[in-house]
Formats: sequence, structure tokens, C-alpha cells
Amino acid sequence: MTFDKDKILHYCNSISKNTLMQTLNIQYTDAGPDFLTATMPVNPSVHQPMGLLHGGATVALAESVGSAASFLFVNGEHSEVRGIEISANHVKSKRNGMVTATARIIHKGSSIHLWEIRIVDENESLISICKLTTMVLPKRKTKDS
Repeated sequence: MTFDKDKILHYCNSISKNTLMQTLNIQYTDAGPDFLTATMPVNPSVHQPMGLLHGGATVALAESVGSAASFLFVNGEHSEVRGIEISANHVKSKRNGMVTATARIIHKGSSIHLWEIRIVDENESLISICKLTTMVLPKRKTKDS
């Protein structure tokens, strides 16, 4: 299988329209055979009341990039991916700017994928570190299928 970074990024960004990823302005920006990267701007739309990046927005970014990365490892015609567990440690606050999340595979089983997602700021300072478990399921038929 040939790895086509531009095709992967185009696909990930195109399926994000009218979703939480679009609401949070998440953009997929880099990809490799074992990772996927996305960015999210930090501004009042993702703040908690104290004016800091909301942990929930951070976790949404982590799950978005990890789940998308997991989907890239399966045959989308026959399988689908579901996030089943996520944990996050927020180690530094952020008021504005940009955060970048990179999901890297830890374990790639036939039915379970385990990801580490590091979220850093523009200076490569660690903001949060997350662990995501995804499950690979047989693709279900939809009403349109």
C-alpha cells in the first residue's frame, strides 16, 4: 500500500465538515505511516470560564486525531472505528495561540488500537498527554446501504 500524505490529509479534513471538528476549527496538518497530527486554535470559543483552554476541548482534539488515525489503519469498506476509552493529563494551561496534537500508535491489534496523543503549544511545551483506546468493528449496514 502506498502512503499518500496529501490524500490522507485531504480526506481527514473533508469528512470533518459539519462536525465537532469543524466547530473547534481542528485541521489535520501532517501524517505518516504511524502518526497523524492536527491543530486547534486556542481562543475564547474553547476556553473554560477562567479564560484557559478547556480540558474537554483538549480531549475532543485528542480523540478526534486518535480516532482518525485509527481509521487510517483499517479497511474502511469493511471496518469502522469507535473510541472506547480516553484518559488525559493536563500539565500546562494555555490562554491563546495554537495547540498541536500528534497521535502515535502504541499497539495495533486486529480489534484494539492504543494511541498516545501528545498536545503541545507553538514552543513544543507539553500541554496535555492523552491515551486513547479504539475498537475496530465490522462495518454496519446503514439505511442507505
